[in-house]
Amino acid sequence: MIKTAMVGLGKMGLSHLAILRAHPDLDVVAGCDATAYLTDILSKHTGLKCYGDFAEMLRSETLDALVVATPSKLHAPMVQAALERGLDVFCEKPFVLDVAAGERLIELAQSRERVTQVGYHYRFVGAFKEAARIVKSGALGEVHHVRAEAYGPVVLRRKGGTWRSAKNEGGGALYDYACHAIDLVDFIFATPSAVSGVVRHSVFSRDVDDEIYSTLHFDNGASGQLSVNWSDESFRKMSTKISVWGTRGRLTADRQECQLYLREAHAALPGVGAGWTVRYTTDLSDEVWFYLRGEEYSAQIDYFAESVRTRRLDGENSFSSALETDRVVAMMLGDASARPAAMTPAPAAKTVWSRLFG
Repeated sequence: MIKTAMVGLGKMGLSHLAILRAHPDLDVVAGCDATAYLTDILSKHTGLKCYGDFAEMLRSETLDALVVATPSKLHAPMVQAALERGLDVFCEKPFVLDVAAGERLIELAQSRERVTQVGYHYRFVGAFKEAARIVKSGALGEVHHVRAEAYGPVVLRRKGGTWRSAKNEGGGALYDYACHAIDLVDFIFATPSAVSGVVRHSVFSRDVDDEIYSTLHFDNGASGQLSVNWSDESFRKMSTKISVWGTRGRLTADRQECQLYLREAHAALPGVGAGWTVRYTTDLSDEVWFYLRGEEYSAQIDYFAESVRTRRLDGENSFSSALETDRVVAMMLGDASARPAAMTPAPAAKTVWSRLFG
């Protein structure tokens, strides 16, 4: 059994805890959260050994792995502490709020040969897995455009708020919502190498962005669009979609289905003809031993457990993979050094403009 501890027992943490405790290969020996009322209730009614101090839990327990589901600003120091104790780590998204910190953690994990994974659960949704398979097969031809969207009713009023809407704790819709869409672009097609035309707008929040729009640029010359709004009450819950256009066809995938259009049949997809083909997540998802919120949540934990058991160090959603998403977010936050010179007007163009319109 893999002796595992959980830190961060809020909404997402409690979901993880239920899945972890149901897994046949994981022995959840302790939990940690700063809210005493929560840990008291869990200790009393579930028998889970709980701590209010993270450092104390690490000192007191003999562990193999740690699951981190705390506010985003705490990820880096907690992950570092776990890696230094030789633990394998599953960390909720976003990985870190600072790219340099992420690079140091990746180096530390590699030096200790630790299993790492970040909770981008959409990579375990059947329709998105199918989309990635199709794009990588070459059936769409040369990809020339990608569009990623994420909308939902998270922040709908000015009063109140949580750590997710605090700039120094969660990072707002950019880190908490847009990161899912960016990671899907990376998973299904490629990591953007540059961004431009970034629009970051606060609808209700005081400190962070509630909607983000951006043009994405890729090394092969393809373009992309990102459209994210977590203050959209026309959606009952988070809705994430990705569309990919290629020279031989296009596809659109969301949580429910993968829609594919091919100009003509392709050898890489036997049995799929020209025109529209629709496949549903229910047909594309493997059965899981425990269901909570969606198969993908259990599937990612099962994947982490298997990685720990088999010492798979380069698996899906590793720290290295997740940091690519953080790099794109950093570009959107205005990291000029991450943008190539092509993203700014050339001096010659300015000179011509001045000559003509002085």
